[in-house]
Amino acid sequence: MELSDAILARRTIKDFRPDPVPTDVLDRALTAGLWAQNHKLTEPWRFTILGPEAHRRLAAAFADSQGPEARAEAEKKITGKPLVVAVSQRLAADENTRREDYAAIACALQNIQLAAWAEGLGMQWSSGKVIRLESIYRLLGIDRQGEEIVGLLFFGYPARVPAAPRRKGLDEVTRRLS
Repeated sequence: MELSDAILARRTIKDFRPDPVPTDVLDRALTAGLWAQNHKLTEPWRFTILGPEAHRRLAAAFADSQGPEARAEAEKKITGKPLVVAVSQRLAADENTRREDYAAIACALQNIQLAAWAEGLGMQWSSGKVIRLESIYRLLGIDRQGEEIVGLLFFGYPARVPAAPRRKGLDEVTRRLS
């Protein structure tokens, strides 16, 4: 797949088939993330790949955070994703480097998503309130003093690919100065 085709065709996938994600396919996608630009080569990203038991514990922790009436739906939201990878940022001492590192992680995630898409694999980057729960930090073995969870990446083969949303035209978001 040509890069320009992957950029234009890529979609955030929320509905996955139950098929497992082969380790080599995931590893190739994550490796693409390692080549993202990052100021001063800080390489701030950390990836935590959840196995089946950790995946179940994540779903339970998320469900517990939702309250009794939403528990079943919340648990299904996580268990319906074939593979989960948590992405965290190693925290630099100064605020400017932290901002640059977060931008680098966003670049890495774009690389990962495009590489996955080129292999027929879909992905969703979730940065909702679940990533701020203390129970999730404990589950993932992440010390908040040194790392911050940036998001959960849900991987799998698409059950459904949504239509492309309308995007603003270049002329709507561009200023040209002389």
